[in-house]
Amino acid sequence: MISEQTWADAQVLWDFQKMNHEPRPCSVGIGLGSHDLGVADVTADLYHRGMFPLIVFTGATSRTTAARMPRGEAEHYRDRALELGVPASAILVEPNARNTGENIRFSRDLLADRGIEVSSVLLVSKPYEERRAWATARKLWPEANVVSASASTTLATYVNSIGDARLVLEMLVGAHQRLLVYPERGFMVHQEVPEPVADAYRRLCGAGFIKRLADVPMREAGSSTEASGPTHRSR
Repeated sequence: MISEQTWADAQVLWDFQKMNHEPRPCSVGIGLGSHDLGVADVTADLYHRGMFPLIVFTGATSRTTAARMPRGEAEHYRDRALELGVPASAILVEPNARNTGENIRFSRDLLADRGIEVSSVLLVSKPYEERRAWATARKLWPEANVVSASASTTLATYVNSIGDARLVLEMLVGAHQRLLVYPERGFMVHQEVPEPVADAYRRLCGAGFIKRLADVPMREAGSSTEASGPTHRSR
């Protein structure tokens, strides 16, 4: 059973992760690979709305996606976008990235290799990873203007669509932890975290939602165990 307090804390983190950017036309749309095929749906919709002329789907597989996306996340995203009417000529596939940093770097390099000039990027991610994706891109692709987007949905509706509440909450906690520890490792830009958000994160860690925490030494976190959460192997 997941308690009311846990759901309330998860909602706090969910709301904080959402950047609330207004989608606008960009040079390229990048769909970040994950277990959530809905990212491809959002990317296709934004393409049809004229937000970008070209899509990069990026992602290999992970322990979460190997069974359901055996050919790789980017390939399955591409198939879904084709089903939704996006022409094959508007899609590039980056099949090797295994984390958000690689999603950004490999997509950037792929576009550069093709001679495609990029001044702005519309990043499409899961709803609870908007902020993580944006902060990573700002660090690794500083010359590009970055806009974050995801499915417009509530936490409850999203959990129902995935069908695994614990997975979503663990992913949400893991995404937040990376906001705390990855800036000091050079993986993303630093962002201030309001105290109510920090409190919600600590309670969720204390409640055991730690399976998706990155394995980061406490000395790199720059804070106590209570602030950064327990260490655990990364995705």
